[in-house]
Amino acid sequence: MAVEHSTDESTDLFLLEEGGVFSDTVRSDRPASFTLQNGLEVVVIPDHRTPVVTQMIWYKVGSADEPPGKSGLAHFLEHLMFKGTSKHPENEFSKAVLRAGGNHNAFTGLDYTSYFQHVPREHLGEMMDFEADRMTGLILKDENVLSERDVVLEEFNKRVANHPGERLAQQMMAALYLNHPYGRPIIGWRHEIETLTREDALAFYKRFYAPNNAILIVAGDVAPKEIRSMVKERFGGIPAQPSIPLERLRPQEPTPAAPRAVTLADSRVEQPALHRSYLVPSARTAAAGEGSVLDVLEQLMGGGVNSYLYRSLVVEKQLAVTAGASYHSAALDFSLFQIWAIPKPGVKLSQIERSIDEVITDIGRNPASTEDLERVKTRLITQVTYVQDNHEMLARWYGRGLTTGLCIDDIRGWPDDIRAVDAQQVHEAVRKWLDKKRSVTGYLIKESAPKHGEKL
Repeated sequence: MAVEHSTDESTDLFLLEEGGVFSDTVRSDRPASFTLQNGLEVVVIPDHRTPVVTQMIWYKVGSADEPPGKSGLAHFLEHLMFKGTSKHPENEFSKAVLRAGGNHNAFTGLDYTSYFQHVPREHLGEMMDFEADRMTGLILKDENVLSERDVVLEEFNKRVANHPGERLAQQMMAALYLNHPYGRPIIGWRHEIETLTREDALAFYKRFYAPNNAILIVAGDVAPKEIRSMVKERFGGIPAQPSIPLERLRPQEPTPAAPRAVTLADSRVEQPALHRSYLVPSARTAAAGEGSVLDVLEQLMGGGVNSYLYRSLVVEKQLAVTAGASYHSAALDFSLFQIWAIPKPGVKLSQIERSIDEVITDIGRNPASTEDLERVKTRLITQVTYVQDNHEMLARWYGRGLTTGLCIDDIRGWPDDIRAVDAQQVHEAVRKWLDKKRSVTGYLIKESAPKHGEKL
């Protein structure tokens, strides 16, 4: 059973899609939660509609926690976590999931690494056995490590080296974060991936993979009392790692002093594009209510065909084929607010940029209408209803929030925070955070193919 290891670029707490309108939020019951003596946090989300369960373990370590010169190590270790233990050889875990008729996967983010299984409820104990065993029992051999490093390098070639848009995104992150490790790619810089070793992986594993650095989320056809005994039996005897600090402290960004620009030219570019990223607070680092204001601003500016950017650039001026915005709220430290547009053939990126600046200026001068504000707030709150209907999504929702510094009540209170946002707060957020000095603008352009004999 193949496992598609991945990096997780989706750092917003809600992944939005078009949907119906609900005036009230439908909420699931508050998840049960408890902590073992060794520090393992456990969250239980009962959902008895179908006899299935999702187990997700989230380690509070991601690419931003890697030592200097070892970029990509968190993602590399994620791959290696499927190499087996002395108790369960390589592929035994995957075969057990396959026999159960389930699926499993893993992903790495800036602040976390997560592993999950989705299986019929009667197989949960077996899945928990496997997950507890590989928390401390991982066995790595040089030949397995080297071959898996080649797999990661091939992933880099496929997802980054041969994808001009991803290369631009990496360069923009490096330019936006002058001091913070968020400027390193989750997958790593190629020249550093090439040097990662078995010793690097094991040292990282022993340092960060421990119960007091993990959150176990179990969602589905389960009862909290049942889960408490299962978790205590399987994870309770694993010792805590005393060297793990209570708080993750990273170098922080200086106050941005000047706008930056990055241009990437590539002969493989089919459609030029303009991207802009602003350094803004995450949900954790924002002042009270400010993260929700940025959520609303994201929707006003770039949330679908009724957003200001889409109306202006695509519908009214007919300069672009699409335009949008996104706010990455789920981050331990300062995060980013992104804007993008793809021009129509023959339209210059300079025209697109001027139009984007005009939209931002207009929002900064004129508070949003009551109608627009209520429309986007309703759309955001509606998404919470969809989350309740899928326990896998609920597990991801809570996992992202809890590993980036929020608590259960913060996450559950998000709809009320959205309701409280007013037009004046949005107006002030634009003026405060969408200051061009806080930004990096990226231009993706087509480069003429090299002449015969020239090197790329």
